[in-house]
Amino acid sequence: MTERASSHAAEGSPKGDLGRRITQRRTELGLSRQEAAARAGMSPAYLQYLEERPPADPGAGTLLRLAGALKTTVWHLTGGDTELPPGLGRAARTPRFRELTEAECRSLLSTHGVGRLAVPADSGPLVVPLNYSVVDGGIVFRTEPGTAPAQADGQRVAFEVDRIDEAFSEGWSVLVRGPATTVMDPDETARLAEQAYSTPWAGGRRDLWLRIEPVAVTGRRISVT
Repeated sequence: MTERASSHAAEGSPKGDLGRRITQRRTELGLSRQEAAARAGMSPAYLQYLEERPPADPGAGTLLRLAGALKTTVWHLTGGDTELPPGLGRAARTPRFRELTEAECRSLLSTHGVGRLAVPADSGPLVVPLNYSVVDGGIVFRTEPGTAPAQADGQRVAFEVDRIDEAFSEGWSVLVRGPATTVMDPDETARLAEQAYSTPWAGGRRDLWLRIEPVAVTGRRISVT
């Protein structure tokens, strides 16, 4: 195990809204607690307190230093943008737009996360967010009969995943298109349940597994030059 991995393994679980947001952001940046604390000019012990103690209420100066160290905004760290859709920030002065290769797209899809499923329906297309995993190159997710995601069975669907960094006006999106089918084999559903990383946020049993077989995988990235 590397020194950085050991450092992350020794850290406690984040508590409270502020602690979770701090931990999530520095994890996205690949920073250990010691590295983030050094950037923010504070002790690792105090950063641990902010991450793991729900009553933590740092002053404006501390939040500004921490937001700068984590390359984000105080508004984001404190949850001011929780109820707002992403992408409200202004475009960067010198944005650069490029198409992603299929290999880059598949890397960004990674193994699991939250994406949006577009399903054709009699009343018009439905778009629903859901937890997914990538198993053997396919997009797999679980739901229950009668739900909107369950209507994907036997249809050609689209599945989209994206990431937007408001602080830097950067982001990417990946679009997967292909047929969706219900996984019927009991052994296969057991294997998916064992290998899939994500569980449905909606809770419940949700034992109906569907798989999207990617036929087309495309993506775009916008960044600052």
